[in-house]
Amino acid sequence: MTDTRTMDVEVAEDRHAEAMMINMGPQHPSTHGVLRLVLELDGEEIVKCMPDVGFLHRAKEKVGETFSLHKFIPYTDRLDYLAPLSNNVAFALAAEKLMDIECPPRAQAIRIICHELSRISAHLLGLGAYAMDLGAMTIFLWTFRERETIYSLIERICGARFTTSFTRIGGVENDLPDDFWPKLAAFVKEMPGRVDEYEAMLSRNKIWVKRTQGVGVITKEQALQFGLTGPNLRGSGVEYDVRKAHPYLGYENYEFDVPIGTEGDCYDRYLCRIMEMRESVKILDQVLQTIPDGPVINREGDDELKSVLPEKEKVLTNMEALIHQFMVGTTDVNMPEGEVYFSAENPKGELGFYIRSDGGLTPTRLRIRGPSFANLQVLTELVPGHMIADVMAILGSIDFVMGECDR
Repeated sequence: MTDTRTMDVEVAEDRHAEAMMINMGPQHPSTHGVLRLVLELDGEEIVKCMPDVGFLHRAKEKVGETFSLHKFIPYTDRLDYLAPLSNNVAFALAAEKLMDIECPPRAQAIRIICHELSRISAHLLGLGAYAMDLGAMTIFLWTFRERETIYSLIERICGARFTTSFTRIGGVENDLPDDFWPKLAAFVKEMPGRVDEYEAMLSRNKIWVKRTQGVGVITKEQALQFGLTGPNLRGSGVEYDVRKAHPYLGYENYEFDVPIGTEGDCYDRYLCRIMEMRESVKILDQVLQTIPDGPVINREGDDELKSVLPEKEKVLTNMEALIHQFMVGTTDVNMPEGEVYFSAENPKGELGFYIRSDGGLTPTRLRIRGPSFANLQVLTELVPGHMIADVMAILGSIDFVMGECDR
């Protein structure tokens, strides 16, 4: 009688001997940046996946330990460069926690506008690129139509479209212009209908369903084990959103739902982002109805602390204010001793900043918890067993950005 166990071993060894190694990326368009995947194939089936990151590494954390907190704000634009306003807000909140500065209510509301516009914008690009990777070019053109509207709003907020640097420690750079509010109201009214168009095109599309349902399944246990956050975690059925679990900026005062999936596949992650765009529009509508009056930056106790930039009008007319501006903008002020960690719910997931200070002008240690880096870890377990064509669907559903991954 033939020993079947020996045969199985021999087949497995033969199969491994025939395996082929190929590179996907870092120039491949479907890797959404400079991500390199080393794939081991047996025919069309992937048996091993090894992500190779670091091609975009720019030493952001060491830069943060060289510059003062104020000077580091523009560098946060370059993390998730698809949602720079969100990065600005998250870092400013971490700095304010260290320096014990409270942001005024109106500035908090403006920051929420920045946060949710960034979330919609990032999800639009993620959805458009995801659909294009799977052959649906029209969705990409539609989502960029709405992103152009959002960029016009962002331009009215701070004068820039891409690298914003709008947030300041203690508040925001300036109040929003009068013509911004009707433009935002028009966007809030129009956006739900646009999302309906995306769903009408994709949610029951036979090709889209075949390419995404049952593909790239991340179990709840895997999602927790690998530290996934954002839509990738919620798509696997874990109801965790930093805005709900640890409210900041007054998010507890707004009504919104946290969409979660049931299967944890590519299709669920797509639906989570679709529903999150709807919820962000609801939040923006509530901010429009309830935004308070008042200052947009906290300068109370500024004579003692000298840690917040002075008003521009005073800088132009008052010598002490000019000196104050010069000190904050060049050498800055000594930070209090201590260490803090603050995280915010960014479009890709939980973006966290750890700051430790020994009381000097710059942080002793700055650490960035980039959600894209954590989310990509699951690829080693997620990709094997799929076909080469499924890799594009899986990567698009993860929706990462390499600037945030490599930092």
